[in-house]
Amino acid sequence: MPGKDREEESGKYTTTYPDSAFIDAIQQLGGMAGTSDIADEIGCTRRTAYTRLKSLENKDRVNSRKVGNSLVWTIPE
Repeated sequence: MPGKDREEESGKYTTTYPDSAFIDAIQQLGGMAGTSDIADEIGCTRRTAYTRLKSLENKDRVNSRKVGNSLVWTIPE
């Protein structure tokens, strides 16, 4: 579940999503899902989902491939 963190300098609250939320969302969506589907499952914006998924891809925790105009995300075996 996302939590609220407060930034020290600005005092603003920000919503955080753990990496596991994105991996769990892919699993809950059948092991393969588009960015928008993952964002909807988690409750974040599409942009947030894309940024976090790209970060996870750089850590080899998820894979992506282009299907039409969309990216489809999977979990490596």
